[in-house]
Amino acid sequence: MSQRTHEHVDERTARKVAEEAREAEWRLPSFGKQLFLGDLRLDLIHPHPRPSREQRAKGEAFLTELSAFCTARIDPAAIEREARIPDEVVRGLRDLGALGMKIPEKYGGLGLSQLYYGRALMVAGSVSPAIGALLSAHQSIGVPQPVKMFGTPEQKDAWLPRCAREVSAFLLTEPDVGSDPARLRATAVPDGDDYILNGVKLWTTNGVVADLVVVMARVPKSDGHRGGISAFIVDMASPGITVENRNAFMGLRGIENGVTRFYDVRVPKANLIGAEGAGLKIALTTLNTGRLSLPAICAAGGKWAAGIARQWSRERVQWGRPVGEHEAVATKIAFIAATAYAMEAMLDLSGQLADDERNDIRIEAALAKLWSSEMACRVADELVQLRGGRGYETAESLAARGERGVPAEQLLRDLRINRIFEGSSEIMHLLIAREAVDAHLSVAGDIIDPDASTGRRARAAAKAGGFYARWLPTLVTGAGHRPNAYAEFGPLARHLRYVERASRKLARSTFYAAGRWQGGLEYRQGFLGRMVDIGAELFAMSAVCVRAHADASAQGPLGGMGSNGIGPATAPGKSAVLLADAFCRQARVRVEELFDGLWRNTDAMDVKLARAVLAGDFAWVEEGVLDPSIPGPWIAPSEPGPSEREDVHRSIG
Repeated sequence: MSQRTHEHVDERTARKVAEEAREAEWRLPSFGKQLFLGDLRLDLIHPHPRPSREQRAKGEAFLTELSAFCTARIDPAAIEREARIPDEVVRGLRDLGALGMKIPEKYGGLGLSQLYYGRALMVAGSVSPAIGALLSAHQSIGVPQPVKMFGTPEQKDAWLPRCAREVSAFLLTEPDVGSDPARLRATAVPDGDDYILNGVKLWTTNGVVADLVVVMARVPKSDGHRGGISAFIVDMASPGITVENRNAFMGLRGIENGVTRFYDVRVPKANLIGAEGAGLKIALTTLNTGRLSLPAICAAGGKWAAGIARQWSRERVQWGRPVGEHEAVATKIAFIAATAYAMEAMLDLSGQLADDERNDIRIEAALAKLWSSEMACRVADELVQLRGGRGYETAESLAARGERGVPAEQLLRDLRINRIFEGSSEIMHLLIAREAVDAHLSVAGDIIDPDASTGRRARAAAKAGGFYARWLPTLVTGAGHRPNAYAEFGPLARHLRYVERASRKLARSTFYAAGRWQGGLEYRQGFLGRMVDIGAELFAMSAVCVRAHADASAQGPLGGMGSNGIGPATAPGKSAVLLADAFCRQARVRVEELFDGLWRNTDAMDVKLARAVLAGDFAWVEEGVLDPSIPGPWIAPSEPGPSEREDVHRSIG
């Protein structure tokens, strides 16, 4: 069966598809949602939630085993050099139970909590980010999570035990389809008791080695079939499946990512997850917690960078003093250490909120992914700069000449993908902004809907007037203006008062923007991006203050476990408060810059200039260089060939 012809999808249709896929209701409270509405619900995250005694014992035992395995059995330099995770390592992880960390014990998994799953990814990702990607792509967005959340009892019995032993993947992206699923071309046509699957999927992480995959494909509407984008479990041993290419990237060189083609593949109807047309909703709901795997990898990178920065800056001497004592370097060390602590705090808090199942964490998980991926790249870049030439040099080259092989440049390359994985930063800004302004759109929907009748618009205006009459007065003053508010947090109370004031200021700014641009607000992506970034910083500050308060207590944030998650408990005590204070001071500087940028920016000019660039008005800027991506005739090199070069080296030596 041939693949259907690609059809044009207009912007309105694309937006409708995306809107229908999102969860429209808020059944549970959300700290992040309230934060954007100017309401600091500290009671939702404080006291810091803690795992149960059983979760902690199970999680700690596995972390000990995983750490021992990674230390003894994994050679990260070999994975980087050979661009492949050895089969024996994958088998060892399977035997350890790492492929079933989040799968319930009744199905052969370990049944770890989200909190300990995140900490396990930190351990694995610190040894090799490629292994972190393998484990997270399998369990966070692969077959186990959607089946666990949306599968029937029969599907859980059939697939989850296999997922505890076999690698899986998630296949949505296509060569011409990225963040716009309305243009999805893969089809699943009903045929008796099966669907006939056709299509090509790109960037299928784990797809090269996966045994099972979740495939998103469009079911045509017909009699008895509602149609729409749907989710299918596909056994990769099925006839008609070919992996056409193993892709290579600037980082994560051991990742098994490729191009997968499906040609007339028969998929039993029993393999449909949920209902027809529910595929995108299943994918987005799965990602609500699935996205937390990326902050885990980022936190691991941040913690490792903090250790390297401390060691190097203390040992390296310039102008008679350790380089860490010079202010230009000291500011980098402070930023790396404070940000590493914040990434861990945000990860653990979000993970515990997911475990408690008392909160809707779609905004918190998205903010953690967005903020951590952006900040981790900054941390890695600062580490490379701090180490100078040794930061730019590969670990293999360093070791070859007798120095410690510190893979700082690899960290920068490996972390860079997290700003793209599972929703680019640009898309995350839009997704979070849509949730953050949901209250405004709910009351103003018919006002800004061009198809709404005059009567509907009038009723919507009256409804909006009532909403804003009740809501706006709450944004005038609050706990942030009371000197004794949050006194139990000691020196950190002033930062929480700032968060409360900034939260109300952010809500007021959003209201002004909604009034100024109305329906056009969704196109003001610069404003929305800064609005989301402010919310992310405020969430990070809140998480850090709550974490430091718990760290300073006798039990700690995880009920007796040290902040390193491995080995004997540690008690940061007052040092945690000092680090949290430093982070909050740094974050407040960033927040003020973002607030200023809401109204003072070059967004309009940049858009106008970009249109002129696209029209070719400035093509002359591109002249004077050659484009290496355009094939040309092969020209014999003028320099010596490999054998000649070897002779030259011999003569010099």
